[in-house]
Amino acid sequence: MSDESISFSRPDDRAVDQLRAVSLEPGIAPHADGSVICSFGDTRVICAAMIEHKVPGWMQRQKIEGGWMTAEYNMLPYSTLNRKDRPISKGRQDGRNIEIQRLIGRSLRACTDLKKLPGKTLWIDCDVLQADGGTRTASITGAWVAANLAFTKLIKNGKLEENPLTDHLAAISVGVYQDTCLLDLCYVEDRDATVDANVVMTGAGEFVEVQSAGEEATYSREQLDELLALAAKGCAELVEAQKGVANQD
Repeated sequence: MSDESISFSRPDDRAVDQLRAVSLEPGIAPHADGSVICSFGDTRVICAAMIEHKVPGWMQRQKIEGGWMTAEYNMLPYSTLNRKDRPISKGRQDGRNIEIQRLIGRSLRACTDLKKLPGKTLWIDCDVLQADGGTRTASITGAWVAANLAFTKLIKNGKLEENPLTDHLAAISVGVYQDTCLLDLCYVEDRDATVDANVVMTGAGEFVEVQSAGEEATYSREQLDELLALAAKGCAELVEAQKGVANQD
């Protein structure tokens, strides 16, 4: 780490490579098969998993073996400083919500053997209680925990032979703020960052998805490498936090 990075001051006084306080509280939704509140600092997301004993119609029509995993994402009206309307009140879906829930679903499927989920669909609902940056990354990290809890419950009840998950899955934001590469951006940093990225990784350290863009700015290969290194560190720490959650709801 450079002397410049060491002297850099973040809005919440964290080190440039430091996560916000991470909390995973299981069992928040008793009727779900698996649930957790995932907190990255002041960002808090309820992630709940429920099993549906059927697969989508397109899988039936195409006679595709195994099961399916999908997700829905929503920011509750009181999750932000100004009330956020529910999509249903506008009579249309929110494009950002659709993009994020697709990201959650395909990220989970990347570390799942769907053939080990025969005839079943796992639904993950991610509802943001409080938003302070990183809601999509907290959703992915919490969604994996909720899915793992749900699968563990099914195995315990004799409804599933083995856990379809092939590895852990975590996600974190990184970015360039005031010319400095940072891990886990809070809202102020995310709002004013010149480069913003969201990185999804497995427990083995492999990339599932990297979303990065300059905000009316460019960035160098050196900065991108630094951002990816920060993300790898953050995701590894999140995986360790996931391992600390008991396999029961």
